Amino acid sequence: MIPEHQNHVVTTIETIPPETITASPTLLQRIKKVFNRELLLTLALGQVLSLLICGIGLTSKYLADDFHANTPVFQSFLNYILLFLVYTTTLAVRQGEENLLAILKRRWWKYMILGLIDIEANYLVIKAYQYTTLTSVQLLDCFVIPVVLLLSWFFLLVRYKAVHFVGVGVCLLGMGCMVGADVLVGRQQGLGDHKLLGDLLVLAGATLYGISNVCEEFIVKNLSRVEFLGMMGLFGSFFSGIQLAIMEHKELLKVAWDWQIGFLYIGFSACMFGLYSFMPVVIRRTSATAVNLSLLTADLYSLFCGLFLFQYRFSGLYLLSFFIIVLGLVLYASSSTYVAQDPRVYKQFRNAGGPATETPTVGPMEPSVTYTSLGQEVEEEPRIRVA
Repeated sequence: MIPEHQNHVVTTIETIPPETITASPTLLQRIKKVFNRELLLTLALGQVLSLLICGIGLTSKYLADDFHANTPVFQSFLNYILLFLVYTTTLAVRQGEENLLAILKRRWWKYMILGLIDIEANYLVIKAYQYTTLTSVQLLDCFVIPVVLLLSWFFLLVRYKAVHFVGVGVCLLGMGCMVGADVLVGRQQGLGDHKLLGDLLVLAGATLYGISNVCEEFIVKNLSRVEFLGMMGLFGSFFSGIQLAIMEHKELLKVAWDWQIGFLYIGFSACMFGLYSFMPVVIRRTSATAVNLSLLTADLYSLFCGLFLFQYRFSGLYLLSFFIIVLGLVLYASSSTYVAQDPRVYKQFRNAGGPATETPTVGPMEPSVTYTSLGQEVEEEPRIRVA
């Protein structure tokens, strides 16, 4: 027979809810929750984009330094032509509302503006290398990140948590370490006579990049990746062709064409085409902010290649900056962002002249879409608190 006081103790233990015992997860469980398959895949996709940008930078450097081919507009023109041949022709053979003519009828002028923004963003940043230092370009090009954050907040209604701002700050700290390493080892290539002009060109180009990336995020998540790339190919090739005829026709005549230069142009075009084709996939899976944070490592890949190809000097700060940037990416991707309300309220890019698919003004709203750093998920119905 169990004494009464012992029976009381046993009864107390048995009535403890099971969830109370396992309420606090261990550190190992928290780490496994953060470093899941989706996070690792997201980081890997971002680094693929960085490697493509590294290839773009290396081929551009060889063309400019070894062969004196200063043709940034022509290089962009080749990329837009490839986009036109692959994606614009795909739209042309489609039927119904996704046909090229149907898209142009509804929103041609919006894609025309976006194409001009994309062309000039590429041109301004490449042009800035003639006037300012490589270090300044690397540092000021980070201005695209706050631009994307602000535009996503106001126009896409994306809301961030404290951990996202911490992750962005850590990434920028890693970029600062890389710039500091550049100063220590004396990598000051690209110094020109008008440094202030070069810095302003970088800031203007970064601002246009931010606008282009946010528009791209909206289009690929609400419309179509092929539509975005097809319209970039159409308007990009048209306007860059005009700019090429006006500004660079004399430079093209100066190029001493041979198989090496042809190979470099092909390599540049392949990397640029891969970047444009693959970036919408990553943006759709993550966001424009996450992609731009991932691209901070591109300069480090270029540096590591330059250690063997251009005899750059090495500094331990480069490795430190790489790990700091990756840490910032992990912090940013460890938590999801969310939108403030249903994204269907955004009709700025959709033309009201199309079929009547407007959201009804009366009635319950559908569950809002959560844009996470790992993908998209449907948010549960908010709990209603009754006073």
